Amino acid sequence: MASFWVWGVALAAYAIFLGWYVNWLGPLSKGEIEGLMARMRASNVGHGDQDEMPVIQQFLEEDDGREFFMLNVVRMSDGDVADPVTGTMRPAREIMAGYTRMFMPALFARGGHPALAARRIGGMVDTWGLKEVPAWSMMGYMRYRSRRDLAHLVCDPRFGGAHAFKFAAMPQTFNFPTRPMIMTLASPRVWVGLSMALAAALAQIALLLATAQG
Repeated sequence: MASFWVWGVALAAYAIFLGWYVNWLGPLSKGEIEGLMARMRASNVGHGDQDEMPVIQQFLEEDDGREFFMLNVVRMSDGDVADPVTGTMRPAREIMAGYTRMFMPALFARGGHPALAARRIGGMVDTWGLKEVPAWSMMGYMRYRSRRDLAHLVCDPRFGGAHAFKFAAMPQTFNFPTRPMIMTLASPRVWVGLSMALAAALAQIALLLATAQG
């Protein structure tokens, strides 16, 4: 019976994981939205072809407190591009790494992570109604714990200089938030929990064997 403590450790570890991975604060309040929008305006957020601020504000106002996934479709620059800091010509993917090295740790700290990333391996298929289709390079599907976390990431002053790397590497992109209708890939809630349960079971078996041999 003494070996059952490993299950308590596994449950505590899983509770810590859920504390980080799940949004326990609920939807954004009106006051939070006003404060975040003010910070965005002060930091000059919005670098697209259209004014993004009304779109962002509406998205925050419609917050339901749940996770969401941001679809990003990207065209990387062909050949080398100038490093925004040194001016040295380097491959676009290396320049893009200057942004991801800063963004990914911040996203992970707020319970977000890449859910799927894929590069294009063929031409456009089953496409119509578009006058011009960029030669997209890749797509990314990013999981955000909540809209609150997205807003705080957008306001993070550490990314002020990092965005220059993204703009230099990607001449064209579009993205929009989504909620999966069908998801066959297992959520970390599932596979992390199963992994911890497996580890606890194996640890208990090892302890029982060690006790029996002792």
